[in-house]
Amino acid sequence: MIDYGLKDRVICITGGASGIGRAGALTAARNGAHIAIIDLRQEDIDRTLDECRAFGVKATGCAMDVRDAAATRAAAERIEAELGPVRGLYACAGISRAHLASDFVESDFDDIMDINTNGVFLSCREFGRRMIANGGGSIVAISSVDGIGGHPGRLAYAASKHAVIGLTRTFALEWGRHNVRVNAIAPGLVDTPLLRANMPKPFMEDIAEQRTPLGRMAQPEEISSVALMLLSDACSYVTGAVVPIDGGLTSGYFTRGQGADLASNKLLEAGVYTA
Repeated sequence: MIDYGLKDRVICITGGASGIGRAGALTAARNGAHIAIIDLRQEDIDRTLDECRAFGVKATGCAMDVRDAAATRAAAERIEAELGPVRGLYACAGISRAHLASDFVESDFDDIMDINTNGVFLSCREFGRRMIANGGGSIVAISSVDGIGGHPGRLAYAASKHAVIGLTRTFALEWGRHNVRVNAIAPGLVDTPLLRANMPKPFMEDIAEQRTPLGRMAQPEEISSVALMLLSDACSYVTGAVVPIDGGLTSGYFTRGQGADLASNKLLEAGVYTA
């Protein structure tokens, strides 16, 4: 197991009761960090907290909506009262809904922007203020490969994840002098039960696997491992960065066959690649 040097640090994870956030909470707990989880459903929070405590760490959680500034402030106060000053924030809470741009439902657009962008803003602002007062800390926000490019059918999600990158870089500029580092990660497709339940199999095979040089989707732990590295002192001189965790998906264009060059007759005729 990789030691991220997080023992006895207090790390808060929004959206920490499921998916990528839950993987981050468990990985951090396994490394000796004390865990605070913010999510919507208390029963999901409690289940993940029990798993974290099995590693011998302290853990607490708050059921709340990340769009609520007052609730965020109250949660931060409670977490610090129970666990001590928060040294790391991993902002994972987010949603996505699919509509064509011309028919995008306004209420869905508002929900996605509120949770994915305003939720990150409120969480970072509240915990960032406290890190400044306590002498420093590290924040990692989840953007997406959709925050680097566009995605048909995911107008609001892409817009919200571009906004997360803007927030990240501006926080990093303002807070660097206070020893608060702020970075973002940009995952590609992550293999979770929810994703498999909602993704058509042809897309999974023809796009997610064929167009990714590593030839597969990420596991949730492969996302959390990079986030924890950014939260740790191993990245003490890294701030304002956006790190793609996408198996090479955004490294280039015009590729299929896990990075094959199918635009060259010469290579195809030589049998280097097959169409």
